[in-house]
Amino acid sequence: MCVKDDNERRKDHDKEYVGFATLPNQVHRKSVKKGFDFTLMVAGESGLGKSTLVNSLFLTDLYKDRNLLNAEERITQTVEITKHTVDIEEKGVKLKLTIVDTPGFGDAVNNTECWKSVADYIDQQFEQYFRDESGLNRKNIQDNRVHCCLYFISPFGHGLRPLDVEFMKALHEKVNIVPVLAKADTLTPAEVKKKKIKIREEIEQYGIKIYQFPDCDSDEDEDFKQQDQELKDSIPFAVIGSNTVVEAKGKRVRGRLYPWGIVEVENPAHCDFVKLRNMLVRSHMQDLKDVTRETHYENYRAHCIQSMTRMVVKERNRNKLTRESGTDFPIPMVPGATDTETEKLIREKDEEVRHSPSREPHEQTQHHEQHSEPEDPHLEPPPSADPHSKGS
Repeated sequence: MCVKDDNERRKDHDKEYVGFATLPNQVHRKSVKKGFDFTLMVAGESGLGKSTLVNSLFLTDLYKDRNLLNAEERITQTVEITKHTVDIEEKGVKLKLTIVDTPGFGDAVNNTECWKSVADYIDQQFEQYFRDESGLNRKNIQDNRVHCCLYFISPFGHGLRPLDVEFMKALHEKVNIVPVLAKADTLTPAEVKKKKIKIREEIEQYGIKIYQFPDCDSDEDEDFKQQDQELKDSIPFAVIGSNTVVEAKGKRVRGRLYPWGIVEVENPAHCDFVKLRNMLVRSHMQDLKDVTRETHYENYRAHCIQSMTRMVVKERNRNKLTRESGTDFPIPMVPGATDTETEKLIREKDEEVRHSPSREPHEQTQHHEQHSEPEDPHLEPPPSADPHSKGS
């Protein structure tokens, strides 16, 4: 009897259960099957440990065949853009990681506009995605947009250098910039704290827009809110990179061995490496991608569409909106969008063009019929026009 009651209760429950609560599981399965991609750019002058930190972050060796230039070769070296792509799998989740490096940045004697090639590369990736998105086949679009830029700040100074300021101001509208204080093991804890405060003040002073951590929701637990606040207070992240395993207190850890002791890379008391890794990979990777898509790429896309619209308006004005103008094609309007002056002008001109040809062909047809058959005195009149045909 109890079994029967349980079955009936289960049937009643199934009738009330629609099933859309499984949508997150469906999205999860599809996402895991498709895999994820992430593009990380590292920038900063040579010798600050960019390559070592990247290898430490993702436990890979992306720079096996790298050739280091000597001082004389670096004098004339221009900024290059190099890409390293590696497929990483962890617990069945696949990640296609692309590291964009900028060798030669800040190494020359004259560093005027040395960030221009970096900005051009970011714009090229936006342009390629915009072209693919506007094409006919949009099924397999590859996303090579730069989702995050780790900018390495030298520890040997009193704050930001002019090159640091100019680089970040040139790129902060194009990419999520995360400042990193490199080689933190060369500074004492007091010096690290003082330098962080100084750099944060200068970032605010010069109006540099670095990546902003999203605010926590009110329903988040206190531990998560505390971790989020610690991440915000850690900017710029003071990091140490090492691919060497050393022995400390009977344990094998990744770190750097000095005459006075061992610096552990993954020890939060020694540096912010764990916080940076958690931010990049475990907690904010998707948010970095969302900000890139919804803010930086949308700004680029809006700028492209405005430029195209201005070109169309200029072309129409140049052709004086005549019927023979070959550029008269409709511009698709975004539903619900606010009308700008340019869009109003285009619609008004479209109405003028649409109404003006409707009268011209009719008038031209009448004019053509009146003058298309001139009278010829040598032609014989038609039978109906013969005056003698009436009497006959």
